[in-house]
Amino acid sequence: MSKYEINELYGHEESGLHLARLLTDLGERTLYDAVSQCNRCGYCETACPTYMLTGRETLSARGRNQFLRRLMEGRTKDPASAEESFSTCLLCGACSSACYAKVPTPDLVLEGRRSGRGYGQSFAARLAVDLLLNRRWLFEPLLKAGYLLKRLGFAGLARRLGLYEFAGLGAVGTAQDAIGRAPLRFLRDLFRKDPTLQASGKTDISWAYFAPCGPNYLYTEVGLATVALLKRFLGRGVFQDNFCCGLLAYNYGRIPEAREFARKNILKFEELRSVFGDFPVVGDCASCVAFMKSYEQLFTGDELWRPRAKAFADAVKDILEILPAEKLEGRRPAGAVTYHDSCRACHGQGIRAEPRAALKKLAGEAFREMPESDWCCGGAGAYAFTQTALSEEILDRKIRNIASTRAATVLAGATSCLLQLGAGLKAKYPSARVVHYSVFIDELTRPEKPSPRNGKIPR
Repeated sequence: MSKYEINELYGHEESGLHLARLLTDLGERTLYDAVSQCNRCGYCETACPTYMLTGRETLSARGRNQFLRRLMEGRTKDPASAEESFSTCLLCGACSSACYAKVPTPDLVLEGRRSGRGYGQSFAARLAVDLLLNRRWLFEPLLKAGYLLKRLGFAGLARRLGLYEFAGLGAVGTAQDAIGRAPLRFLRDLFRKDPTLQASGKTDISWAYFAPCGPNYLYTEVGLATVALLKRFLGRGVFQDNFCCGLLAYNYGRIPEAREFARKNILKFEELRSVFGDFPVVGDCASCVAFMKSYEQLFTGDELWRPRAKAFADAVKDILEILPAEKLEGRRPAGAVTYHDSCRACHGQGIRAEPRAALKKLAGEAFREMPESDWCCGGAGAYAFTQTALSEEILDRKIRNIASTRAATVLAGATSCLLQLGAGLKAKYPSARVVHYSVFIDELTRPEKPSPRNGKIPR
């Protein structure tokens, strides 16, 4: 059997650690064929933030692809030798956008990470995925309890006492510092009780809202704004009452669980579609939406689930792309506005023109294009907490570009961008705020309350 059929590193997909095939712009490919599409031309290097900052070949997209190929061919025997190269990748996809062959480097890097000993097998990774997948009834009360303790000041005290580091949870301590006022009611709590978002008693719908974990558990104002916009501009819809999209499991080495998250969400979609027919599934975190659009890739070897995953993926839309710019009318913003291209929106989904059309329509001359708007902010999920030094350098460049626009408001479309840019602006450019695209558009287009008449406030 040749290396084109099986490789030294991975063996069969049945191990559960790896995907067998990737869906690329050049068609469906084995992992080896996908990584072999890289001809080492170097166009990716000027787009790769980690290479641009360090000048190191092993921290470029080209270098990472060659590391993976050597591992697959058995020319590099120890996956640990590639750990730094793979772990420092942002998974931003800028390399794939610049690549003429559209080599899917982020997915290939994840395959490289999964080759590392114990990747995805830590207690924290297994617990987080299990709670989200099988024990939401326990996860959500625990999270609310943690948020309550944070509001009471205990989380900050634990940070100052070094308890997170003592417990080996330094990244958790850093993350809680980045979170502002944590919500005690989640979107699921709110939307499941909203009769206007339930499927019963309706004859048709124009959309179903999918609540990603970021808006659901952290930025509830984002989901509320998204649903308000969908009602205002697209008509009636429902809350899908979904599970986590599975991106957490996929990125951290838990492929079987990622598939199970996908199955649960596909089943809910099919249940709604059997009643209402076709409709878009709308999410408001670009990272989660991009992953859901790739669900088919999880099931390339499954004849039953693959077409169902494709049907779901084809229905998924990002709030960044679905609002009709020509219908948007509202107030002008106070101060200049600029837009940060969340990586998985521009590189993962190809969404660039739609949000700009909407912002130019509403903000007019107040909208200012940011230099290197698609340069990653350094958030990249947990990257800011696991690769702190590199993340800070990447963020510094982004903040300088924001400052050059003199914007008062920076718009973003992904949870990790809101966290990262919020922390960066607070520390280095506090005259600007970061706001989710949905929240900003809702602020401008929300109908104004009637003015008081005869000195009386209307009831």
